[in-house]
Amino acid sequence: MSEPSVTFSEDQADAYDRVTELLRSAGVDLDDALLTPMSDGKSSVLAVIGKAGSGKTLLLAQLYEALQEAGVDVVSGDYEGRKRKDRRTLAILAPTNKAASVLRNRGVPATTIHRILYTPVYDPEYEKVADWLAGNGTKPEIEGLTEAALDRAAAFYAINKSIPGALAAAGLRGSDFITGWKRREDPLDIGFVDESSMLDEKQFEDLKEIFPTLVLFGDPAQLAPVGQSGQMVFDQFKDARKLVLHRVHRQTQDNPILDLAHALGDDSVGFEAFERMIEDFAAKDDRIVMAQRVESDLMARSPVLVWRNVTRVKLIQAFRAAYDAPATELLPGEPLICDGLELPLKHRKKRIDLEARGLIKGAQVVYLGPGNKPGFSRLHVIGAEDPRVSAASIIKIEHPDEEEPFIPFAARMGAAFLHGAAVTIHKAQGSQWEDVQVFAPDLWVAARMGRTEAGQPLWKRLAYVAITRAEKRLFWVVRNRLGRPTAELSVEDLRAKPAPLELTAEEAGDG
Repeated sequence: MSEPSVTFSEDQADAYDRVTELLRSAGVDLDDALLTPMSDGKSSVLAVIGKAGSGKTLLLAQLYEALQEAGVDVVSGDYEGRKRKDRRTLAILAPTNKAASVLRNRGVPATTIHRILYTPVYDPEYEKVADWLAGNGTKPEIEGLTEAALDRAAAFYAINKSIPGALAAAGLRGSDFITGWKRREDPLDIGFVDESSMLDEKQFEDLKEIFPTLVLFGDPAQLAPVGQSGQMVFDQFKDARKLVLHRVHRQTQDNPILDLAHALGDDSVGFEAFERMIEDFAAKDDRIVMAQRVESDLMARSPVLVWRNVTRVKLIQAFRAAYDAPATELLPGEPLICDGLELPLKHRKKRIDLEARGLIKGAQVVYLGPGNKPGFSRLHVIGAEDPRVSAASIIKIEHPDEEEPFIPFAARMGAAFLHGAAVTIHKAQGSQWEDVQVFAPDLWVAARMGRTEAGQPLWKRLAYVAITRAEKRLFWVVRNRLGRPTAELSVEDLRAKPAPLELTAEEAGDG
């Protein structure tokens, strides 16, 4: 096998070899960096599964690097150059913007499934710039773009393989160079899908139509999509098509959050024993906190994770009251969750545009303020490569014991949002935050009910998913209390840091 740049555990090395073998049969030989044109043979699907900390992301990243070194082009969803007969491509996908951004933060150029299904149409002039950046053309001369601006775009693209990001570094906005969006008609080549435990059957079938070679990376201990009877798409695979990573990789050995998550696999551990374990961990390690209340400061950017919907609504109302939010409007800085797009079929182009910008169901958004038109909102889409969006919005604020939500303002149609200060653990799958608060009284209720999912107590699956959302610190909240905020809501943390610009005298207006 080709030598990866890290030392694998035995099961990781076996999985690497098996995926390498699959790719070789598809005409991509990583050992000799030999690529043959894609054939029209039957499709191949493989799953790499393992619990949190077993090294799935590390394996995906190493395979991506090997494919890139072999000459395979990465399709990011933001631009695709001219098709070549001998071209081989790879797309790395995640179900949500947040899950894709977790991979991008680790150097893996991931995009969302939606962004691959719908591709942008570039203005012909700026398409020349995109082709040049992608290595498929010569440096163009574009009216309005100086040599220095093009050099800034090239410097950006050399580090971050994003065409829109590079054009933004040159001083352009998306509306300058993207004229629309179209549904993908042609198939792609190789697809890697992270967080595949979140895929439903329809998404899986769509992906198989697009990608002849598909590798799924997923966690079998998470919660299955709603309506799939506790089953994940890879559960139906034959054993020969499932590669299981058993060992926790050594870089995760000193991680109390993962230790707690894996302790849930012990059948003898009940809810009370698990809480005592958390208390013991908290006494020795400040990355685990046995919290007596929910912290409202944290809720503004990382929602409290709950099981029951009634708990979610009560915590949202408590959050808004703590910040003295008026009942009839939103404050800049309030978090929202996209609940879908309420647009008729005749507005298909607008729907595609919003979805491609990251406003898909489950997207996490921060409200920045009202838009320029009635019913519009300025929004920051968490995890999106181009996060600032202005969209017609229908914002619903739910109240306890009331069937109809209160809508402070709304367009007749557009993107629908729920408040995001608290979310259900199901909706939190695929996301990660540095600090995570888990509302333990809800999990205690689930434990008392004795429900199971796919043969495991439901409270354990809920606890596992909730705990593994935390990157650095876990707050296990044991009381139904809310702490008052220490500062007002703000959006300062979301302001994009401007790229350093080296302006010529002409650009600066001194010419």
